[in-house]
Amino acid sequence: MVTGGGSGIGAASAVALAGAGWTVVVAGRRPKPLTALVAEHAELGLDCCVTDVTDPTSVHDLFARTVSRYGRVDLLFNNAGRGAFSAEIDELDIAEWRAVVEVNLTGAFLCTKEAFRVMRRQDPQGGRIINNGSISAHVPRPLSVAYTTTKHAITGLTKSTALDGRRFGIACGQIDVGNAATDLTKDMASGILQADFSTAPEPRMDVAEVARAVVHMASLPPEANVLSMTVMATTMPYVGRG
Repeated sequence: MVTGGGSGIGAASAVALAGAGWTVVVAGRRPKPLTALVAEHAELGLDCCVTDVTDPTSVHDLFARTVSRYGRVDLLFNNAGRGAFSAEIDELDIAEWRAVVEVNLTGAFLCTKEAFRVMRRQDPQGGRIINNGSISAHVPRPLSVAYTTTKHAITGLTKSTALDGRRFGIACGQIDVGNAATDLTKDMASGILQADFSTAPEPRMDVAEVARAVVHMASLPPEANVLSMTVMATTMPYVGRG
């Protein structure tokens, strides 16, 4: 199961997982991108389900539908997320803060909760959860307090799930992505705000490389887990003074 699967990292990962032999349910809020993805890759047998990850009932129905159709859930890629408007901390609207927290953190928790419930009780027991963090789980960009805070929180969710899942054969890991080439990062090519508040272009990498990393994490045997992986454009300003 891949959430936020209609575009970007989610869509690329869904296609890569299906190409590696997985049966993939692609979940997302907007029906048009989901149906377009399924039609574009008809040979892969992708299954789409419109889901609002901030709605507990919608998330429960997603997992119930999946178990009804396929019998179990072996993998969840918690990919659904959103950015936020750039704003000084004291000028960030509380509605914007809550919207980012609802999608990025509460949405990931609700999907984790349902996946954990299913994986704990299925036979054979267990499964794997991969959370899409960000390099913002380690270092912030300027004026990104809401997004950065949620991505730091995802690391806590990952570690708690990895610990609590041990007894039930549930592995949990996190992939932190830096500058994958998607519609969300297209402005990086022309210039993006830097730590010193100057603006500079940043290199990006093919989103397919993120998808390949997700497939690697997903394909490990139950006794092995990638707890944390960073995949980034090689020359982006992340390591060092950048």
